[in-house]
Amino acid sequence: MIVKDSDGLRTHRALFISDVHLGTRGCQADRLLDFLREYDAETIYLVGDIVNGWALKGGWYWPQPHNDVVQKLLRKGARIIYVPGNHDEVLRNFYGTHFGGIEVVKEATHEGADGRRYLVTHGDQFDLVVQNARWLALLGDKAYDFAIGMNRIFNTIRRRLGFPYWSLSKWAKLKVKNAVNSIGDFEKTLAAEAERFHADGVICGHIHHAADHEQFGVRYLNCGDWVESCTAIVEHIDGRFEIVTWTENMNLDAAVPMVASRAA
Repeated sequence: MIVKDSDGLRTHRALFISDVHLGTRGCQADRLLDFLREYDAETIYLVGDIVNGWALKGGWYWPQPHNDVVQKLLRKGARIIYVPGNHDEVLRNFYGTHFGGIEVVKEATHEGADGRRYLVTHGDQFDLVVQNARWLALLGDKAYDFAIGMNRIFNTIRRRLGFPYWSLSKWAKLKVKNAVNSIGDFEKTLAAEAERFHADGVICGHIHHAADHEQFGVRYLNCGDWVESCTAIVEHIDGRFEIVTWTENMNLDAAVPMVASRAA
């Protein structure tokens, strides 16, 4: 059952959004704005890398849609919990503080409607490249920006030919064996961390790969990103978790396409 509030928004217990990368040309802020216009929640978790501080250090890029995303979140009236990631790590100096009603925390514990507990963390602290070879992470970040730039050109051509959006960079990344293995190692490590916290699952971001499974003994949920996949995790009023993939032509009054879901 879809629950809507007095403004016609789809209401949920919680929204989980990560890896928006405001401040970069790859950020799909317009799509996120469309999503936020249709979805509301009692609690919104910002699961890291909402702003890309690394990119802003190299040159200021902040168009109006990026500012609109911030304003839209602040006007939601929801409880907003911000768990910083590696790209917005400057906020890690402000754990325990509030900015305009936004709570900044190291990690959070979310209790689902069914009483299950989920560790909420960005996940970069379990990425050995980020932790032990920062220069390599910065180099990889530049290469990723290049791939996203090529992705924009590719999809501009597809759009003119009448084809829907398709992530060339994501497809290429998942074709690389080492990248696939790295994703598996990351998921396994985060699942182990959830067990260490005596949680029933973990909700994270960082690797830009949305997922929902229990391959490692606890439930693993990854929000994905708003650069390539345009995905978020929602918890329905009845406690079901769902990965929502947002597209330009999504018709919310019809059957919702491109959505992966499963019961909690």
